[in-house]
Amino acid sequence: MNLDTFTKMIYMKRRIKYIFVVLSLVSFLSFGQTRIDSISKTMDLIQPKYLKKGDSIMIVASAGILINRNEIIDEAKKLAESWGLKVFIGDHIFNQNNHFAGTDEERASDFQKALDNPSIKAIWCARGGYGSGRILDKLDYKKFKASPKWIVGYSDITAFHSHIYNLGFQTIHAMMATSLLFDSKETKQSIETFRKALFGEELSYKISSSGYNKIGESEGILVGGNLSILQNMLGSVSQLNTDGHILFIEEIGEYKYHIDRMLRGLKRAGYFNSCKGLIIGDISNIKKNTTVWGGSIEDLVLDVVSEFDFPVLFNFPAGHETDNRALIFGKSMKLNVKPTISEVIFK
Repeated sequence: MNLDTFTKMIYMKRRIKYIFVVLSLVSFLSFGQTRIDSISKTMDLIQPKYLKKGDSIMIVASAGILINRNEIIDEAKKLAESWGLKVFIGDHIFNQNNHFAGTDEERASDFQKALDNPSIKAIWCARGGYGSGRILDKLDYKKFKASPKWIVGYSDITAFHSHIYNLGFQTIHAMMATSLLFDSKETKQSIETFRKALFGEELSYKISSSGYNKIGESEGILVGGNLSILQNMLGSVSQLNTDGHILFIEEIGEYKYHIDRMLRGLKRAGYFNSCKGLIIGDISNIKKNTTVWGGSIEDLVLDVVSEFDFPVLFNFPAGHETDNRALIFGKSMKLNVKPTISEVIFK
């Protein structure tokens, strides 16, 4: 090897090393900027205008199919109208496309119309199931940002809660239109707290404390939703940043080991590192595995977050049970976990 060749090799190695360092620095700064932007958004989330009599809402189906649900959707329409609201129904709400309430394009079309129409002040999701995440990226949120409105629902609608939160807006975790299928006496609190959340009335709760609770007080912005959907959002633009926040979680129809796996996935993603509090809603219809887990859901959760000192509140009435109290995601709240009665107070 002559001197010129050796010199060229040294030069190329140094150049490659320099490029690698520059690219690494750019990647680090980009990640840091994403985190900074996300944190700054959480400090000043935009609250859509609370509703008043005469305002309009739209019921849409972003996920599962609505078979023989015409009557219950009509009941939901009548309920909102009894509050003085005008109610519109999505064009494709009763369409059927295998599992879904219409094709992705049809469901996205209804949601887009509701997002774009400035006269629509709230989008009330008909039901969950599965499918909202399939249309998140098909939507254009420009007009929504200019004229924000409340997105309402739970379960699969967590996909929207997370995505809209990252756009910088508050949403409402509450009953859906088909929740009226439950006994009216048992859903009384679901209905009334949903109405309060929509119309901006005071929203606070006092519930009996579980012996599993971790006592403590904290304040922060509330985020969260269905555990499966939160786990599904990891690594995407819809992943939540829980730093300095209070996290709410609910789930239905899972094995205990699935719940443990998802919680530990969130933990590895840093969900609990700077969390200010944890609220556990309904964990419903737990499946029985052939291999017994050997512990309660409460023990499972406490084991996952054992090294953290934030308060933990169990048995908050929100999720897939008939008593599904409304929560406002993106809004500041106080969490007071006490030995006998615990409090959830929105500021």
